[in-house]
Amino acid sequence: MSAAKSFKPVALPASAVAVLLAVLLAASMLGFGPFSSKSERNQTVLLKSVKNVSQYHAAVGNFELLLDEKESAGGLPDFIAGRRTLFVAAGTVNAYVDLAGLAEDDLTLSADGKSVTLRLPESQLDKPNIDHDRSYVYSQDRGIADRVVDAFTAPQQTELYLLAESDMADAAENSELRQRAGENTKSMLTGLLGSLGYEVTFEGGTSS
Repeated sequence: MSAAKSFKPVALPASAVAVLLAVLLAASMLGFGPFSSKSERNQTVLLKSVKNVSQYHAAVGNFELLLDEKESAGGLPDFIAGRRTLFVAAGTVNAYVDLAGLAEDDLTLSADGKSVTLRLPESQLDKPNIDHDRSYVYSQDRGIADRVVDAFTAPQQTELYLLAESDMADAAENSELRQRAGENTKSMLTGLLGSLGYEVTFEGGTSS
């Protein structure tokens, strides 16, 4: 019978051990390690405050725009360093009238108590609300250097969203959204006060 073979442990070089530990650590951080574990603890959500709101949101504008954003590195051809992005942004803008702005002299009751004259505050626009689910990069051309950078870092789209928000705010300002909000607020108040038996007149407008 042949003698049983014995195996001697092989000593790994220090550099190999260091590489192995680094790989295991990286895998663990990414959630693939054999000893990694992940748990989620649901914390109690606390209501910190409640604020009374006097705004009547009378109209909502839906907007969609296409951004053409171009970045270039001075003196270098675009195929070396440069980026052009077509970004589709969608969102909404609320238009409202803040009824807290009504002063005592903005409401006048007639002597016979049958009619009311109102002077409403100017309608205002909320900050645009970008819909991230409907906003996306339509196309992007990148230079070689930009492709290398993107391979190691996540592309930042914060600037694109900020530009879209600014353009959407300008578009809302130039639209009929404010006017529509004012008209809808008048209709609401006319119906409300009319149900109480009052004839309503808006300063600068007509009777209802």
